[in-house]
Amino acid sequence: MDGRNRKDVYPGLAVNIILKKDQRTGKLTEGIVANLLTSAPYHSRGIKVRLEDGQVGRVAEILDED
Repeated sequence: MDGRNRKDVYPGLAVNIILKKDQRTGKLTEGIVANLLTSAPYHSRGIKVRLEDGQVGRVAEILDED
């Protein structure tokens, strides 16, 4: 699953995100979602989230699926 639909992303979920500084390279950062920052139900580049460690980026992929 990718992280484009808000309904698929929730706090506590393990994800890979792309930080703003890594958009050109596509480097992924792994972490646990703390907050959802995008209010729209869908975003073409991924739902923006804050990880538990404070980093902010767009969800590139969801690691643990129910």
